Amino acid sequence: MGGRRFLITGGSQGIGAAVVALARKAGHQVVFTGRDARLIEQVAQGTGAHGLRLDVSSGDDNQKAVEACQARMGGIDVLVNNAAFGYAAGIGEMDIDRMKTMFDTNVFGLVDISNRVVPLMKQQGEGDIVNIASTSGMKGAARGTAYAASKWAVRGISQCWQAELRPLGIRVISVCPSEVQTNWGGRTGRNNPNKLYAEDIAATIMAALDMPHRVLWPEVAVFANNPWKED
Repeated sequence: MGGRRFLITGGSQGIGAAVVALARKAGHQVVFTGRDARLIEQVAQGTGAHGLRLDVSSGDDNQKAVEACQARMGGIDVLVNNAAFGYAAGIGEMDIDRMKTMFDTNVFGLVDISNRVVPLMKQQGEGDIVNIASTSGMKGAARGTAYAASKWAVRGISQCWQAELRPLGIRVISVCPSEVQTNWGGRTGRNNPNKLYAEDIAATIMAALDMPHRVLWPEVAVFANNPWKED
């Protein structure tokens, strides 16, 4: 994969930040978005990528992100839809407004920014879209109604886009990580050296992108080999 132009949402921490770092290490141009100015600055300084304080749930912010990519890089070759957050509650106690707010980022924001990027990829006749789903979108779990539903939606959306965009030279890849050691939802104390690291998911994404463009990995589930092992 030669030097390409990346737009990564949710790139200020976790999986997104790991993708920013690997893409920059491989020599690609990167613009990334996030909501925490301090974290954005840390990633930008550490990688040389260009960070923007923008919220993917805002259409205006998504347009700003696309325009910034056009101004700084001349376009977008790879869109990594990583921005997401979780909300857990059992049926009978669901806060529907909180679920809708989560869908604004995890689903509608993903669709909105892709809707703005795809016309550019169609014009250039190629591109890659990586949608970060989850193994939560492959199996149900107690209290997982809202989050699992959003990730099932991402998987279904990805399949629809594959049907639409493969004939146009645009690959759509759905990546489904299992539990990753990140500060997910502001929770600390989740570390277990036998579970996945953000860098593992980033490496998977870069491997999929590095495949010859005639090759498509439509969906990749990534699990830790032995997360139950006692250290």
